[in-house]
Amino acid sequence: MKKYYIKTYGCQMNVYDSHRVATMLNDMGFEETSVLKQADLVIFNTCHIREKATEKLFSDLGRTYLVKQERALEGKRTFIGVLGCVVQAEDEQIAKRTGYVDFALGPLTYHRLPDILRKVLTEVDEPIIDTEFPVESKFDFLPENTSQGGCSFLAIQEGCNNFCTYCVVPYTRGVETSRPVEDVIKEAKILVDGGTLEINLLGQNVNSYHGEDANGKERNLAYLLNRLNEIEGLKRIRYTTSYPADVNDELIDCHKNIEKLMPYLHLPIQSGSDAILKAMNRRHNSSQYLDIIARLREANPNLGFSSDFIVGFPGETDADFQATLDVVDKVKYIQAFSFKYSRRPGTPAAIMPNQVEEKVKKERLTILQDKLFDYQTKFNQATVGKIVPVLFETKGRHSGQLVGRTPYMQNIHAEVSKDYLNKIVDIKVESATMNSLSGTVVKV
Repeated sequence: MKKYYIKTYGCQMNVYDSHRVATMLNDMGFEETSVLKQADLVIFNTCHIREKATEKLFSDLGRTYLVKQERALEGKRTFIGVLGCVVQAEDEQIAKRTGYVDFALGPLTYHRLPDILRKVLTEVDEPIIDTEFPVESKFDFLPENTSQGGCSFLAIQEGCNNFCTYCVVPYTRGVETSRPVEDVIKEAKILVDGGTLEINLLGQNVNSYHGEDANGKERNLAYLLNRLNEIEGLKRIRYTTSYPADVNDELIDCHKNIEKLMPYLHLPIQSGSDAILKAMNRRHNSSQYLDIIARLREANPNLGFSSDFIVGFPGETDADFQATLDVVDKVKYIQAFSFKYSRRPGTPAAIMPNQVEEKVKKERLTILQDKLFDYQTKFNQATVGKIVPVLFETKGRHSGQLVGRTPYMQNIHAEVSKDYLNKIVDIKVESATMNSLSGTVVKV
């Protein structure tokens, strides 16, 4: 049996895509391995959001080529494929820098992998590169999704129409498309029947969801969440990533009325400065963003928020950066992701004047992260002594240990039986750090 190895970079959508690719390969008779040198087929599922991820890919490809040469000396063939957003954005670079790659597929064409792989294995000596934006939806051609354990990802929307000036998503994943309501509900029920307790709905701009129902009527995310709430056996619902300007009253009501909807929302602001938000082409200002936060908290006082931040965007002044720090102090995020701005070729921001010096970006990022990490640590420490429901998802680093997540997406580990894997268990939190909690099972 041929073996395959998949490495995934970047967002949760890529994790979902890699799971679907694995399902296709399993159906073709391949077997997954976590050891690169054992793999007859190596696939990298790529991210192009930040420069570091792109360069990491080319570094990994170089190391894999050495493995390919070593295996060739043993009489073994190794095929290398690249999927995802880097392919869509830099197909020429892949061809130029890596003549040993056998195939490369964009994020909207990976459903063609079985046919292309058959050609690569038996017919074609030249690399195959496919970066079309097909008319058909890839979801119509993918095999039935399978449960990924207690928590499963479910893509409901793809692409983006916002064209933020720093972002490559509209160019790599295309315009926004939403899956039909009944297709989503059917997939969700299959996942739940397979053992999934928590579903995380995915989309580049997930709360702009506008899929059609069985009667052809366009429905929004709030409607979909209410339909999912009716599925027996589904215990938890999440969605990511949201765009502030697309948060409407119906969605806010969901956070008040749907108990299965977890009290954690990732709502990126990127910057607290109105001038920078305008330069980023974001469809909100800081006041509007804070008003949305206030309305969500009024609907559900227990909500915790996370966000994305970019520091050092072109033209960012000390005053602009201070405005970002002010927003952090007002919201008190329980988690956040923060990065230095990096130029992405083809985006408007890459050629903007007043690019910020690397030294300044680094200093600002340190200041911002210190503040964010302080709020995250305080939130985690406030959990000590409380009893929280934990969905255990994986085995821990130590024997007899499992790792799971609280409703607030906090990592937590406990010494419990493996029988608790993929189950929700009440845990008393006994200690906390910035990154994780630890606790013990509450005896009934």
